[in-house]
Amino acid sequence: MNFDEYQDLARRTLSQDLAERERLAMTALGLVGEAGECSEAIKKHLFHGHALDRAALAKELGDVLWYVAMLADSCGLSFDAIAEQNVAKLRARYPEGFSAAASVNRSET
Repeated sequence: MNFDEYQDLARRTLSQDLAERERLAMTALGLVGEAGECSEAIKKHLFHGHALDRAALAKELGDVLWYVAMLADSCGLSFDAIAEQNVAKLRARYPEGFSAAASVNRSET
């Protein structure tokens, strides 16, 4: 499955009754909420002594993925194109792979 296929399949579960403004708000707010749930699981693991529940984290990451796909969809953006653009940006920024030195001295052009 590629990102656009995922986006098409995920769209089936987005309410079609929402106006554009409502879709933007719901998907952006949902993304932040789900990212917060991922962060909370990591925080509890690192600072509260909880075991890291990788299965639960995978479900939360899936929810993050859904909201990213639906936010992109709400803006008429291809999820495949977003992924390709991001990889191209990272290749330009870190042509030899990530390093702390490259991060400090990176060019934003």
